[in-house]
Amino acid sequence: MTEGVTAIGFPELTRRMAALELPPVDLVVGIGRGGVIPAALAAQRLSCDLRVMAVRFRDDAHRPERAEPLVIPPAFDVAGRRVLLVDDVARTGATLRAAAGALANAAAVHTLVVAGRADYALFRIDSCIAWPWQVDGGGQAAVQPSCAGVGSSGRARKICT
Repeated sequence: MTEGVTAIGFPELTRRMAALELPPVDLVVGIGRGGVIPAALAAQRLSCDLRVMAVRFRDDAHRPERAEPLVIPPAFDVAGRRVLLVDDVARTGATLRAAAGALANAAAVHTLVVAGRADYALFRIDSCIAWPWQVDGGGQAAVQPSCAGVGSSGRARKICT
């Protein structure tokens, strides 16, 4: 593995997901692309329905492509439901805030990330991450190109250790 890169495997990811004390929710919403697999793991653990919402903010090299995240209005109703909003990484929280804003008619919105700043975080990682679900053309774990500094503020309510 490349120096300065943390590889996260499914066994550790699922162990931490199982150990985390999550709030009761009615629906898990994954932010597409990065939050879909972690959201699926959370939905399975919580025996909840899963929906995906699109937020456009970063390009394939993980660089911001616009000043603010653009939320595509979800095609599902969250009125009165308790929602767990899931993404892979949250550095500034801008994507989570924008997505939560689109879910404003929910009874409650809690946030979960694999790494970074949210209500709940599985890891506090200050390096780039090699995800078990992303591979490069040679079948090796792919690393997001510009991801240094993830979680340096680490303002999660709960972090699984």
